[in-house]
Amino acid sequence: MQRYHFSHQLNQLAGTHRYPSPAKLNLFLYINGKRNDGYHELQTLFQFVDFGDWLDIQIRPDNHIHLINNLPNLEEKDNLIYRAANLLQQHTNCKLGANIFLDKILPMGGGIGGGSSNAATTLVVLNHLWQTGLSIPELAKLGLTLGADVPIFVHGQSAFAEGVGEKITYCQPEEKWYIVLKPDVSISTALIFSDPHLTRNTAKKSLEECLQQKYENDCEKIVLDHYPEVEEILHWLLKYAPARLTGTGACIFAEFDNEQAAQAVFQAKPPHYWGFVAKGLNQSPLHQLLHL
Repeated sequence: MQRYHFSHQLNQLAGTHRYPSPAKLNLFLYINGKRNDGYHELQTLFQFVDFGDWLDIQIRPDNHIHLINNLPNLEEKDNLIYRAANLLQQHTNCKLGANIFLDKILPMGGGIGGGSSNAATTLVVLNHLWQTGLSIPELAKLGLTLGADVPIFVHGQSAFAEGVGEKITYCQPEEKWYIVLKPDVSISTALIFSDPHLTRNTAKKSLEECLQQKYENDCEKIVLDHYPEVEEILHWLLKYAPARLTGTGACIFAEFDNEQAAQAVFQAKPPHYWGFVAKGLNQSPLHQLLHL
């Protein structure tokens, strides 16, 4: 699998352009408490990688939104891409439509933001193509109604997120190289956050304090308890480099100082693990492409 390159973003179909919908990593994730509305207070550090899905988008002169995707068993109206396009259209009273093709590469349930990234790319690109004129903060507010991780992809900058993920502070963590691996399981976020043994009382710290301490993920132990396949991958990667869970999904990532070291370990991985090597980015590939 190749990482993003932008020299061929123009599709063969006239007027259709390709836009990246990148994966993200949670470099750390701490659960600080549970709110009365059932959501959890958290602190996490998001960074993008130069690998992910693609969206091919073509403007329509009518108001129809047509989505073609390679996701089995998912109705168009339930797809976050369709919902995002429809939301922006309704919010801005836009009379244009779009043909959207999803080239799905990222796995479902991986914890690397596939669906949220797709929704955010849809919002940002259609706001650009339809010339609906919403600011990034306005788009992020819309995106939050689709999912807690959508705003970070809309902002397109590495960030320290707090609250339920809506309080964002841009930052510049080191851009390391990563191996990301996933077993053939899909993890339910609801299952992890409803587990009675989940740590929910990690003390809140400032960004500076968080960056100076060892990065951890409070959800990791619960995921490993429920999914031995994820634990197997973690133990394998820990033989080579610091490794941990990202988000609440099934993906484990390990960090390296250079591409050569990451590729050498990746070539040795057991063949039944899905995965990729990518570079951490503090600006989303989508925002780089659109010069946002």
